[in-house]
This record gives sequence, C-alpha cells and structure tokens, in this order.
Amino acid sequence: MSTLRIPLRRRGHLASAMLVTAAYILPVYVALVSAFKTQDQILANPAAPPAPFTFDNIIKALSRPDNLVQGGLGNSVFVTAATVVLLVPLASAVSFYISQRTPKVKAALLAFFALGLMVPPQVVLLPIVELLTAIGLDHTYPGLILSNIGGGYLSFAVFVYVGFLRTVPPEIIEAARVDGAGDVRLWWQVIMPVVRPATATVSIFLGLWVWNDFLNPLLILGPLQGQTITTGVYLSVGGYSTDYGQLFGIMFLSAVIPVVGYLVSQREFIHGLMSGASK
Repeated sequence: MSTLRIPLRRRGHLASAMLVTAAYILPVYVALVSAFKTQDQILANPAAPPAPFTFDNIIKALSRPDNLVQGGLGNSVFVTAATVVLLVPLASAVSFYISQRTPKVKAALLAFFALGLMVPPQVVLLPIVELLTAIGLDHTYPGLILSNIGGGYLSFAVFVYVGFLRTVPPEIIEAARVDGAGDVRLWWQVIMPVVRPATATVSIFLGLWVWNDFLNPLLILGPLQGQTITTGVYLSVGGYSTDYGQLFGIMFLSAVIPVVGYLVSQREFIHGLMSGASK
C-alpha cells in the first residue's frame, strides 16, 4: 500500500506544481503572443499563437502622434535610474552605520526601518502627496524620486545590506582602521566592493519595483503633467473601445528594458541570493 501511496502523492504534488506554474505563465504567454497578432486574432482566440506573425502593433505603438511610448520609456528610465543611483549608496552607508553600533542601538534602528516594510504604501501616499505639495514638488519628477527614496524601498535595501554585512569578517574592517582609514573611506573603498552582490540584488529588485510602480506616478505626477510607461499603458486604454493589438504592443515594449537589464545583471543577482542562502 505504501509503495502505491508515495507515487500517487508525488504525482499529486507534480500536478499541483504544474497548475501553479501554468497559472503564472499563461498571462505572460497571452500578453507576449498578443503583441504580434491582429485585433481580430486576439478576440477570436487569445491563447492561439500568432498566425500570421505581424509587427504592426509595435509599429503603431511607436508611431502614435502623442509619443506615449517614447516619452513613457524615457521618463521611466530617468525615474528608475535616479532612484536606484541615489538609494544604493544611501542604503549601504546607513547599513554600514547600523552594523557598527551596539546590539541595542542596532535593534532600535532596524525596528524603525521595519516600519517602512510593515506600513502599506497606500496608507501613507496621501500624506506624502500633501507634503510634496507643501514644498512645491508635487507634479514633478524630483518629487516622485524623493517619494521613492523615502518610502519602503529604503527599508528593504537597508535590511538586505545589513544581512549581507553580517557575513563580512570584522578583521577586514579592523585591518582597514589600523591602516588609518576613516569611516567614509572605509565605506567606499572596502565595504562597497565587498557587498557588490547585495548591491546587484538591491538594484534589480528596486529597479523592477520602481519601473512597475503605477500608483505613485499616477497620483504624484498627475494625469496631465507627464507619465511613466505604466501610466502610459493605462492612458492607452480607451473609455469606450480599446485597440488590444496596440495595447499589447505597448506592454511588450514596456517589458523589454527590464528583461534586458535582468539578463545583463543576473550573474551578480544569483550570486547575491546564493550568498544569503548559504548562511
């Protein structure tokens, strides 16, 4: 009996795993193949492969007179790059400061940053918009970047760096101090090269989150002040009728840059994840 139950249980687990995998892959597959199908083909059979294959949706998306795709991609690249470039050194410096404190101070500081992960971003979004309005940064890209830096993204980066810094041998830091290195030089010339896998992990996660963020750009920038690529996809949906071919073409173009960025940096990303898993 036991020899029959074990294969059946494994087959059940395998079937469950395949169903869960299919549930994740199917929407991505439909979006991908729909980018290269006509409107009629999409409505007739959304899951069918494109036949014939066409680039008309991509061409129409790039030929829009309002430059929605070009403008959205440019704004998303600027906001994402500026946020990551500012957040990475800030989070690593704060994490290095925390790692050098006493256990009680370290616990208090980590509890403070944990609030950024526990409080839902939607709860604090309205106060953030009012604060940006008070200082004159509402409806601006610097205001959007500032809200990204001060939100839960910083808390996530701090926890990743603090966890990785626990694996750094203290002898390295002590040897650098004996050689006369100050805190700033120690952080920049010793810590930053050592935590490069953590930097890759933080950059990829934050880059994807900022790139895919929809609510902050919509409320902070405003519908008429500019848009990122995510709000651009939203604006391309018509109120009474929708060109699904062009919509999926815009969605395909919006995913190209994050996928290329991940493929370029996946080696450091996987190295960072494996380093954390081995501890």
